[in-house]
Amino acid sequence: MAYVVTAIWTAQPGQEDVVRDAIEKLTPPSRQEPGNRFYQAYESPEEPGVFRLFEIYDDEAAYAAHGASEHFAEYGHGQAIPVLANRERAFYETIG
Repeated sequence: MAYVVTAIWTAQPGQEDVVRDAIEKLTPPSRQEPGNRFYQAYESPEEPGVFRLFEIYDDEAAYAAHGASEHFAEYGHGQAIPVLANRERAFYETIG
C-alpha cells in the first residue's frame, strides 16, 4: 500500500517566482525522506503560476513526517504557502 498526495498550489499574482523557488528548494530534501517514494512538481506553460505536486509515500505517517520536516517548515510554510492564492490537496491510498 502507498499513500498518494496531489496538491495544487496557485501563486498570488506576482508571486510565481517565490513559489517556484520554494518548490525547487523543497524538492531535493523531500525526495530524500525515508518514507518518500516519489516527489515531482509541474508548472504548465498554459497555466503559469499554477503548480501541481505529485507525491507518493509509504504511508500516511511518512506524509505526516514530511509535513513536520524542517525543509517543509522553511520552504513550504515559510516561503510558498504565505503567497498562495489557493491551495488544494487530495489524498489516496493504493491497493497492493
